[in-house]
Amino acid sequence: MAVAEVGDDVYGEDPTVNRLQAIAAEMLQKEAALFVSSGTQGNLLGLLSHCERGDEYIVGQQAHTYRYEGGGAAVLGSIQPQPLDFLPDGTLDLGRVQSLIKPDDFHFAKTRLLCLENTQAGKVLPMDYLAQAFALAGSNYLGLHLDGARIFNAAVKLRVPVHEIARHADTVSVCLSKGLGAPVGSLLCGPAHLIQKALRWRKMLGGGMRQAGILAAAGIVALTSHVERLAEDHDHAGFLAQKLSEIAEIRIDLDAVQTNMVFMETPAQSSTLLSSFLKDHDFFITRHDHPVSSRIPYFGSF
Repeated sequence: MAVAEVGDDVYGEDPTVNRLQAIAAEMLQKEAALFVSSGTQGNLLGLLSHCERGDEYIVGQQAHTYRYEGGGAAVLGSIQPQPLDFLPDGTLDLGRVQSLIKPDDFHFAKTRLLCLENTQAGKVLPMDYLAQAFALAGSNYLGLHLDGARIFNAAVKLRVPVHEIARHADTVSVCLSKGLGAPVGSLLCGPAHLIQKALRWRKMLGGGMRQAGILAAAGIVALTSHVERLAEDHDHAGFLAQKLSEIAEIRIDLDAVQTNMVFMETPAQSSTLLSSFLKDHDFFITRHDHPVSSRIPYFGSF
């Protein structure tokens, strides 16, 4: 990062950013890629590139693009979400997806996009499912955006090149700052005409950066040096899950621990004590109070 060659990325003149984008596009076998500040911005640009005001996208209830990204698609793009529940394996029921596609009638928003997430809460979407989802979207004249924040985790788990997953989506967002270890940044990859549209939206959202090569340099290291090491994270997560499962007060689904995410539940009465104990030992976890259960789930992400 200290020795990165830089230029003005707003004008497309930062050579290190351009190199990062070229590497990502080649790895995912997409026409173009765009370096953005965050996964939230990358997903939002994907949705804005596919949809116009008043359009609709079909998405999972717990998906980041719907639940955890501030409602940006609705607020900034006037794009209506049509959420449905994920199945236990992280997929969306394609029969339900088909039934939710609106007819061409002025009473309804125009369904334009199907949005999937891979991995979803650490679970890897099966390759045959991705192919079926992409075919369904295409046969109904929908785009498919993949929130691939952890797409490299999925590729490592399945032992396939990442482009084998990416080819089942029109646009793919990729996070550089999670398991891949860069300090900041994500990428949106896809066809050149959609990435060009995303570039305009990025400027409007205040995402144009000047000498961003110092950040892009870390992204290059992430893509060229850290992908294979994700397997170590998966092994660590599996080891942690196995040891946690041996504690009587903890409930954990070992089958759901497929990559780098571990979810566990403890009795509600012990949750505060556990949180305090872990904090005293410099171990921080995210806590979510469950709205309908006396149990409280925890998760840690590697």
